[in-house]
Amino acid sequence: MSGVKREQLAILFETMTSLERRVANEWNSRNELGFSKSHILILEFLATEGPKRPSAIAEKLKVTTGGVTVLTTKLLKAGFIEKTQNETDRRASQIHITESGLEILERSRQQVETLFEHLFGMLTADEIKTLRAIFEKCMRL
Repeated sequence: MSGVKREQLAILFETMTSLERRVANEWNSRNELGFSKSHILILEFLATEGPKRPSAIAEKLKVTTGGVTVLTTKLLKAGFIEKTQNETDRRASQIHITESGLEILERSRQQVETLFEHLFGMLTADEIKTLRAIFEKCMRL
């Protein structure tokens, strides 16, 4: 690796670390609903894709099924999702979003939109598209 590329990657590391910290701090200070980004991603996934097994949620969020259990416990207790057993295989369960889950999801979408407008509102639509393409390329590793 060339010295220039090494230097640029070090600067990128610092920039990404600062951005991650800023996003986390802004999320924590503006989060009125008390749910993590992962909770909202679960609700969004269930709202758009329909009922899913915990393993499908784990794959989507890139976490373990144990991680899904931890995340869904809070949503289950709040009544935002429900877990049902498969009729033919009692070991298999499916999780689906409830009406109150859809309502809280809509509120969370507004919260996310406000946050991202604050963080990235200075970017043009083309810049956002380019940034997203770069992030997606990095995620393919």
